[in-house]
Amino acid sequence: MDKLRLGVIGVGSVVREIYSNLYFHSEYSSMLDVAAIADPYGQALKAFGEKYGIPEDRRFPSHRDMLDAVALDAVMVNTPDNLHHRPTVDAMNHGLDVLLPKPTADRIRDCHDMMETSRKTGRLMGVDFHKRLDPRIKEAATLFQAGRYGPLQSAVFYMLDKLLVADPNHKPRFFASPDFASVNTPVSFLCVHMADSLLQIIRQKPVRVRATGFKQKLPSLKPIAVDGYDMVDTEIAFDSGALAHVITGWHLPNTAHSVTVQSGRLICRDGMVDLPMDVCGYHEIVDEGIIERNVLFQSREADGTVSGFGMTCPGRFLRQFLAARKGDLDADELRESLLDPFAAGFYTTLVLQGAHESLGAGRQETEGVVAGGPIDLRELLIRELGEDASAQY
Repeated sequence: MDKLRLGVIGVGSVVREIYSNLYFHSEYSSMLDVAAIADPYGQALKAFGEKYGIPEDRRFPSHRDMLDAVALDAVMVNTPDNLHHRPTVDAMNHGLDVLLPKPTADRIRDCHDMMETSRKTGRLMGVDFHKRLDPRIKEAATLFQAGRYGPLQSAVFYMLDKLLVADPNHKPRFFASPDFASVNTPVSFLCVHMADSLLQIIRQKPVRVRATGFKQKLPSLKPIAVDGYDMVDTEIAFDSGALAHVITGWHLPNTAHSVTVQSGRLICRDGMVDLPMDVCGYHEIVDEGIIERNVLFQSREADGTVSGFGMTCPGRFLRQFLAARKGDLDADELRESLLDPFAAGFYTTLVLQGAHESLGAGRQETEGVVAGGPIDLRELLIRELGEDASAQY
């Protein structure tokens, strides 16, 4: 068995921008056979199939049809965040391993069920939180957990996108659907990245979340206005007493030097850690302006190969899946390491759902500003999982 027979569920914008490089232009491509694809949107299915030579009888409008019709080893689930659960559970019940982008799910109940299905079926589930392999995050995590900085007291992270990411009026559209920013939020799309990075560094359980949302820029867009949040400030309290703010949004002027402007700071008892993630590569000065090339995330080689931690993180999961299938790696040991609550993104999903519930129960302070109330994450877990909550907390 030299190649992993991979089914791709969802071939929209995230595949176009990122994962097509993983499948066909990375160091991992030689071990992959993209054997089938599924997507309910016929235009995306046809475009991807024709570009990469997927036969028409291997293109399916439903992931269930694909799972029933094609012999596979693994799938990658590239659906919207709120639709990760069903394809993941269905695939594992078909005996397949599953890779999916962050977040694991948008609700803790779904996340828990996905983890339990992995245990029951014996299949593997990996989540591509690729910022965990950012060398700055890895180094900060190693030294923090070794006690170099002492306990965390406070932290601030931000991740802000150019407006074009969420603006349906921008041509060409950065993401395909005109309702992208109304069905997604800066919490589900961006906060999960930074909250997860912080969790990987400090390895502490979140206990309370409060979110404040701003709906000021997107509703003013013309001719297509968007009923969505420009920016959300998510406040997270941890069981150690530490406090963090994760500020995320997609309304920076399009003149910003990078699609995403981001950084973080941890203030600890014995020191401070600055994570200057604003500069992820180099700046070029061209006719279009000053542009940042994010070579840490994706770096293009002269032969067309794409590398960087955006390829390495999901690629390692797929390599592990293949090794486990071949018997070269202990699948049981790997599965349990992947199902550690921090590794599986369980606490990240807990923060995500808590922030959304905070906004949902919030009150409008002034025009376009929603102040959410505090959400006790222990109570949320008990409400969602009942007796199973104690196993995770």
